[in-house]
Amino acid sequence: MTIILGLDPGLGTTGWGLIRAEGNRLSHLANGQLKTNPKEPLPARLAHLATMLEALIADHSPDTAAAEEIFVNKNPQTTLKLAQARGALLMIAARSGMTVGEYAARLVKKAVVGVGSAEKVQVHAMVQRLLPGVAIAGPDAADALAVAITHAHHLASAQSGLTPR
Repeated sequence: MTIILGLDPGLGTTGWGLIRAEGNRLSHLANGQLKTNPKEPLPARLAHLATMLEALIADHSPDTAAAEEIFVNKNPQTTLKLAQARGALLMIAARSGMTVGEYAARLVKKAVVGVGSAEKVQVHAMVQRLLPGVAIAGPDAADALAVAITHAHHLASAQSGLTPR
């Protein structure tokens, strides 16, 4: 049994999702959103994000984590802020002793829906199908659960000796 923490990084809102993987069986444990105050200075927001993730890890003791990779936005400032938030999250996860997987959005969509060009609504519908009865805390949490599911698939493939495509 492996507890997986999925992260959908964001400076304003970071989605998180926890699942349990037992072989190829997945079950939902928890999900939510970590929010920062946009009126606060960037360093304070990053520190708050890090503190919230540390508390989440302390509460749930995940075995491993995974985060979505950055896609480049039209606004370079937005991309830079996202990169800084993602960096803080990755550092906290790694510092807690977990290995951290990183997945491109297209790979997450392909792992969950079967098509790398799937729309967000399709991804969210498949998350609900793969984790029946889950109450999702918002779109960022749904994306984080999709990242956790992707990580579970990749861990299972690695254990079976198969290479995911």
